[in-house]
Amino acid sequence: MDVTRLFDFPYYQLENYPQENCFLYKNENSWKNISTQEYIAKANKVSSALLALGIQKDDKIAVITTNNNPNWHILDIGVLQIGAQNVPLYATLSEKDYAYVLNHSDAKYCFVSDAALYEKVKKVQGQTQLKNIFSLEESEDAHSWNSFLANGESINLQAQITALKAAVKPEHLATIIYTSGTTGTPKGVMLSHKNVVDNIFKTHASLNLEGNKKRVISYLPISHIFERSASYYYQYRGFEVYFAESIEQLGDNIREIKPHFLAVVPRLLEKIFDKIITKGSALAGIKKVLFFWSVALAEKFEPYHKNGKFYDFKLSIARKLIFTKWQKALGGNLEFMLSGSAPLQTKLIRVFMAAGIPIFEGYGLTESSPAITVNDLRNNGLKIGTVGKPLQGLDVKIAEDGEILMKGTTVMMGYYKNEEMTNKTVINGYLHTGDIGTIDKEGFLKITDRKKEMFKTSGGKYIAPAVIESELKQSRFIEQIMIIGEGEKMPAAFIQINFDFAKEWANRKQLNAETILYNERFINRIQKEVDFHNQKFGKWEQIKKFEITHDEWTVDAGHLTPTMKMRRKIIKEKYKNLYQKIYNI
Repeated sequence: MDVTRLFDFPYYQLENYPQENCFLYKNENSWKNISTQEYIAKANKVSSALLALGIQKDDKIAVITTNNNPNWHILDIGVLQIGAQNVPLYATLSEKDYAYVLNHSDAKYCFVSDAALYEKVKKVQGQTQLKNIFSLEESEDAHSWNSFLANGESINLQAQITALKAAVKPEHLATIIYTSGTTGTPKGVMLSHKNVVDNIFKTHASLNLEGNKKRVISYLPISHIFERSASYYYQYRGFEVYFAESIEQLGDNIREIKPHFLAVVPRLLEKIFDKIITKGSALAGIKKVLFFWSVALAEKFEPYHKNGKFYDFKLSIARKLIFTKWQKALGGNLEFMLSGSAPLQTKLIRVFMAAGIPIFEGYGLTESSPAITVNDLRNNGLKIGTVGKPLQGLDVKIAEDGEILMKGTTVMMGYYKNEEMTNKTVINGYLHTGDIGTIDKEGFLKITDRKKEMFKTSGGKYIAPAVIESELKQSRFIEQIMIIGEGEKMPAAFIQINFDFAKEWANRKQLNAETILYNERFINRIQKEVDFHNQKFGKWEQIKKFEITHDEWTVDAGHLTPTMKMRRKIIKEKYKNLYQKIYNI
């Protein structure tokens, strides 16, 4: 069968690679499985229940989940195959944002993963068109998953489901994804079945994963198009999808499941690398020397044996003595990791590639369904420091002002109920990405900054914050950094230090770890880090002053979006007093 709509993926799997272990989830410390057959049967029960509740073609169903789980996917297929649309929301949104999105999207019903989310949505239900809220969990409650499914159990609606499925065309709307929005009100990105299906096939051509029954872990927010597209891809390939118990237990789950492939975001890789380095720092004698010799060697890695035979010889020793342990910590089976969502430090790519754990960086947007480019080790398709070459059939070019433009079948249908913004974003078929970049003579795309994030100082000099931030985050002392200074005489920075490393450093220097943030010696050490990395930039770009923030930047506190991007406006507002201190306001 041909796959042309999103709900075709599980049916394709049933026909070609029927899996006993289609989805696996932990329940009372043991893994439970759902087969392909069971997945489809349950999705049909969902469709029946929705039809019994009066859901019609083009009705919207909202879904909010804290951790990824099989019922999200079962609901997704049940919604899509009757011509309705799935509107996924992040679990970390505020009540105000829930009220806005649920109302704006015209959602008829909302499904939540747990009691806390149920209470949160219940509070705003009166401001929306929601008829009811159901849980994705089984329980005795009237709003439970089993109570919802019971709506369709007394009637046989299979003939109606089959007819509705046949009526869904590839160009029909499949989902509305509200961008988490680093600025302003969330926008509803409308993606058709064709948008996402085409993107999955184009990405598939650039991913060298052979065979089926490979193990993968689902842990990134499923409401984000990166993880969601990956999940359809896994279904298409007949992979076994394990749902991580939580982001905190991901490391344990990786060692237990031993995945063959991981979709990752830079923040996760930075944390993995920091943990590895912390363990290396705790070694002593020759072991410690060998560890840091191997890391230094890895930082010089170039693909395709460009460093010559002697480098390869030294690398083979480092892999045998040190890097095999890294591979083991990540399960021992990883063929490669695919990184998206935010810029990735080139140092991390080099180090993991050298360690025999390849990372391929890609680039995309929700509005492009999502992938636009990806690195691929085959046919010289990998270049460190770039996000790869455009996917097959996509037209990518650079506008006169440096903005990346992209055209193809994966460009969104538009923003829901926002024609004005749609017309500003898609012009003559080209998606204006809002990112600044260059394409080199070999066709590799390099992202240099976000158009909206660039700013001018009062002296008229342009500052590209993302480039400077990426450089500074290479410091082990710096967890997060935000460059400020729009309209001011100089660029400066808010820095959230790496608290674990700061404590370790304080203990080594026999200083009080509890008061380290106020210690002049520590502040001078951070200044040294800033001075070192400043050397890579022009005088006008260099950070002249900084202030350390004393709390951790988190999604829950509002500093970061659910995909770990900084909410610059909110961070600036939170540290207004530090801003005033820097600029003597």
